[in-house]
Amino acid sequence: MEILSYIILFLYTLSILIIFFYGLAQFNLLINYLKSKKQIPTNEKFDFNFENEIPLVTVQLPIYNEKYVVKRLLLTIAELEYPKDKLEIQVLDDSTDESVIETKKIISDLYQSGLDIKHITRSNRVGFKAGALKEGLAVAKGEFIAIFDADFVPQKDWLLQTIPYFKDNGIGVVQTRWGHMNRNYSILTKIQAFALDAHFTLEQVGRNSQSHFINFNGTAGVWRKDCILDAGNWESDTLTEDLDLSYRAQLKNWKFKYLENVETPAELPVIISAARSQQFRWNKGGAENFIKMGARVLFSKSISLQTKIHGILHLLNSSMFLGIFIMSILSVPMLFIKNKNPNLYYIFDVLLLFFVTTLLFFVSYWFTYKNIHGGGFKKFINYIGMFFTFYTIALGFTFHNTIAVLEAFIGKKSEFVRTPKFNMETLNDKWRQNVYISDKISKNIFFEGILILYFLFGLYSGFQINDFGLFPLHLMLIIGYSYVFFRSIKDA
Repeated sequence: MEILSYIILFLYTLSILIIFFYGLAQFNLLINYLKSKKQIPTNEKFDFNFENEIPLVTVQLPIYNEKYVVKRLLLTIAELEYPKDKLEIQVLDDSTDESVIETKKIISDLYQSGLDIKHITRSNRVGFKAGALKEGLAVAKGEFIAIFDADFVPQKDWLLQTIPYFKDNGIGVVQTRWGHMNRNYSILTKIQAFALDAHFTLEQVGRNSQSHFINFNGTAGVWRKDCILDAGNWESDTLTEDLDLSYRAQLKNWKFKYLENVETPAELPVIISAARSQQFRWNKGGAENFIKMGARVLFSKSISLQTKIHGILHLLNSSMFLGIFIMSILSVPMLFIKNKNPNLYYIFDVLLLFFVTTLLFFVSYWFTYKNIHGGGFKKFINYIGMFFTFYTIALGFTFHNTIAVLEAFIGKKSEFVRTPKFNMETLNDKWRQNVYISDKISKNIFFEGILILYFLFGLYSGFQINDFGLFPLHLMLIIGYSYVFFRSIKDA
């Protein structure tokens, strides 16, 4: 074989092996998740029947140009059940549009009603969300800091369900599970909900139940103020400041408590450009945190080997897209290399590991799906369709997310781009009227169109040489990229 063929074979095999080991780690999290169901909680809690056990809490609401959801947010937070003399609300408003006027008026009305609520504005967006949180923290009165993004709608008793766990002085964060108000709006929202449900059940519980590192998810959680300060405060050198601070805090031996049973509803992006923007930020930020925190986790003397392995794989979450992209691109030349080297046929069976990985994900995600939607034969049939829809469209996002990861690896910085909020829950809502939607089409769409043709060529080549081993993969890639490509053009 030529040297190039050996290089392709090596990279193709390496990518599949890395993806396979990641799949094994996910399956291990499933085992942890199932074990956790047999654990009996033994947490100490504040007894709110005694006034001296009710701590002062500051609720931080970082917002930026949120005219469609700010009223809903503020009125929801005003309804939180907690003693008014123990509650402070900070509206950290970096807005640059007319929404500032409406926000100011609502805050004034709430203040007149007896609520301790402050409107904190800045002349610039230095540090973006992290900068706003840090500035608010400097004047926050609360011992504990609850944070909500603009599209979240916590239940009235949310603070009563979360704050009591801080009686354990070692707990630095209490995180709750995200819910989805508009889960059934479209295929796009369904697959986003499906992926997030897996993270907020399988991954968060699977890690937390075994004292592995988890992450504060940027919203719908509470920090102990001393934990934030001890960990070095908010930093804005990555796009996922929440993951960054989470790891710095846990490396300082702060404990995190995850509450799967406390659901905090939120709104999912309803157009693909918003989803692309969010995915880009999350994946680039994840890779930036791997660069920043990977070595600290690996060489830490205070955590176990198993926690290190799960921590590294957690930080490498987004980098898996790079492995999948390399595997998919090389799968087409692999058809021809395989055809010309029948004596090495057994080596090419490594693709089976990718299908085994798919099976591992299929089994793991079923338990998270069943936990939320219920079991039974009919639900399982629905799950099969949902899983392969998610899996296929996720493949269609591979190129976009790979660019995000590569930008992080080469050190290219980009500003924090907010995800536009819509306040939409039904198909009757008109999202095109949203003034925050960018009319720019991502340049990645052009390359995604080329990739559709590329994998069509791979499909055709398989028929030509009578090798159908890669047919399912290429078909899923074609469908996935086609969905992303045509939906991006349609929504533009």
